[in-house]
Amino acid sequence: MVEPSSSPVEALPRPPRPRRSGLVARLALVATLIVAGLVLILTIGVTRDDQRESRTAPLPVPDQRPQPGAAVPKAALPAPEDRLNASDQAELDAWAQRVGRATSVPERVLAGYGKAEMWMRSQQPGCHISWSTLAGIGRVESQHGGFGGAEVGADGRVTKPIIGIPLDGSPGVKAVPDTDGGKLDGDTQWDRAVGPMQFLPATWQRHAARAAGDGGTPDPQNIDDAALTAARYLCSSGGDLSQPEGWWKAVLTYNESVPYGQDVFSGADAYATAVPAQ
Repeated sequence: MVEPSSSPVEALPRPPRPRRSGLVARLALVATLIVAGLVLILTIGVTRDDQRESRTAPLPVPDQRPQPGAAVPKAALPAPEDRLNASDQAELDAWAQRVGRATSVPERVLAGYGKAEMWMRSQQPGCHISWSTLAGIGRVESQHGGFGGAEVGADGRVTKPIIGIPLDGSPGVKAVPDTDGGKLDGDTQWDRAVGPMQFLPATWQRHAARAAGDGGTPDPQNIDDAALTAARYLCSSGGDLSQPEGWWKAVLTYNESVPYGQDVFSGADAYATAVPAQ
């Protein structure tokens, strides 16, 4: 608060009350303007936060509990045609952008799921695996590569390795002694699931594939390699994943748990519903 002035001007004869009321009025006006400004700023900030949240909020996934073999998730909008040349990357990116807007799944992750579907159409056309099933698994396994604060970078690799708990036979945990000398999971005593699609080292060694097709070593921490390997593993069950029996057989091969399969079903169906096949 400013103290009253002691200058000679203040000694001039003038009615004190009007001056004080004028000062109060001016101060009240200034305070009102400040408050109004703050309210406007906060309102704009909240609106922007709400808009940002609406863009990044996860897609609501209704919990579904079908029994194994009773149903299959809805058919989803297919990934682009299986022309995996560099010139077709723009088509895959445009597809991932469209699906990402509808599902809130990161576009770079969707590109990995979509590329895996594209590869499998030529490698095992009778499998009929869909990106939405891979997305259902990715959601359950690692929040689409976002587990523990990780993200999938532009190169497809997670920003920090995703490594599961040691499978040491603790209550509720299967005992799986180390199979790879800790090469993939850093644990030389027990195996741990690795990467955004959570592969055990032994399973990874049997089914791993390099999505880039460049002859490089498959990387379980890369969403493209992990999604393609997951697709190969699911299709190795020999079923038709567009049919209830084949879908459930494949998913329960991935994880022998009916609640797990139901969680994957819920996510896959929700993603397919958000972006239906045309």
